[in-house]
Amino acid sequence: MLFISTSGPLGRYISIPPPITIWFRSLIAILFLICYAWLKKKSFKIDLNNHGLALFISGLFLGLHWITYFFALQWSNVTVGMLSLFTYPIITVFLEPLFIPVKLKARHIIFGILILIGVFFLVPNFDFNDKATQGLLVGIFSAIAYSLRNLILKKHNSMADGSIQMIYQLFVVMLLLLPFFLIYSDYQIQSDLPYLLLLGFITTALGHTLFLSSFSHFSISTASIISSVQPLFGIILGIIFLNEMPNIKNIIGGILILGTVVVESIKSKEDDR
Repeated sequence: MLFISTSGPLGRYISIPPPITIWFRSLIAILFLICYAWLKKKSFKIDLNNHGLALFISGLFLGLHWITYFFALQWSNVTVGMLSLFTYPIITVFLEPLFIPVKLKARHIIFGILILIGVFFLVPNFDFNDKATQGLLVGIFSAIAYSLRNLILKKHNSMADGSIQMIYQLFVVMLLLLPFFLIYSDYQIQSDLPYLLLLGFITTALGHTLFLSSFSHFSISTASIISSVQPLFGIILGIIFLNEMPNIKNIIGGILILGTVVVESIKSKEDDR
């Protein structure tokens, strides 16, 4: 979680446009993951007839999630960007019945309201012309894309090892982002290259691989609870490296959002027993 949470400060600090950032992030991560899979002697084969469409759509949503998340970070700050993204567990609860036969519980409505209240606390003035508000809304869109990606993969989880799934998704992301090199033709990568390497290796390849590996030691519910420390780590890193101090409203909103996520994760774990 500490490695994954570096996405907040790095996404805020890197100056090149988010689509170009995400393309290089994907390239660096895919190279490391291919080496990892090769060393672990994992099979690269996936039944594309049964899982090809799911891989493509999940890769599309992964790309949307990353790009909009980085726009959220650049338009607001690390605190707002990361906390708006962490509405995704509750968003997933509301979207899940569209994918699998589960019913919403009364507590989910209550938790959804608490999340909305927390979201309103994240920005000083909820004004659509305000950059911080725009960053918040784009961050919530990023959370929706992330939720949809995870739900699609949940239905097709048996297709391959997690690292192999990630390699295929990263390939889709890179393919879809190629036209952006024509739109953003005047960027300079030299000064941002060290941070892109950190983003590709530490955040994406190492962080996500360790997180997927933790599933063999913890239940997914427990892993979800642990992942709730990610915004806390990101905000602390933002304070240290970017001197971005959260205000009291940010803190109240963060407590409401993360507290709701932790309680829902614990309740979901109890439901599964």
